[in-house]
Amino acid sequence: MNIRGKVWKFGKNIDTDVIIPARYLNTSEPAELAKHCMEDADPEFAIKVQPGDIIVAGKNFGCGSSREHAPIALKAAGVGCVIAPSFARIFYRNSFNMGLPIFECEEAAVALEQGHEVEVNGDTGEIHDLTTGKTFHAQPIPAFMQELIADGGLIPHVLKRSRAATTS
Repeated sequence: MNIRGKVWKFGKNIDTDVIIPARYLNTSEPAELAKHCMEDADPEFAIKVQPGDIIVAGKNFGCGSSREHAPIALKAAGVGCVIAPSFARIFYRNSFNMGLPIFECEEAAVALEQGHEVEVNGDTGEIHDLTTGKTFHAQPIPAFMQELIADGGLIPHVLKRSRAATTS
């Protein structure tokens, strides 16, 4: 799994209310959530982010309430992955369950800058800053979690496996 995009840089302790403000939680429709993704941190994020772009943030990304809407909004907005030194545990799990890859790498989170072009290899955990030529190393995503991501998240993955089991 390779992800390539432009860096969107945010600070530490970005909570789920910043990722998707609570005032928009009257829907769980991904396209609607995407329209408001990160708007309190950067009002133009949702209209400027491109498919595959990468959020780089400080420690404790995704803290706050445990809503699944946050990774859904990020993924629906086109975010290819998130890189941070650490993630709130529930956000970490929700991200993979929703099919959004995340990478813990403090060195990359500090060094990568807004607008840099970055390529991330999920198989190896290598993060290449194509703007500066530097390479950083995060933990690779295990194969079974890459399957979750490729299938679009936990529910589509389980449905796919269930269909395969009934046709065998």
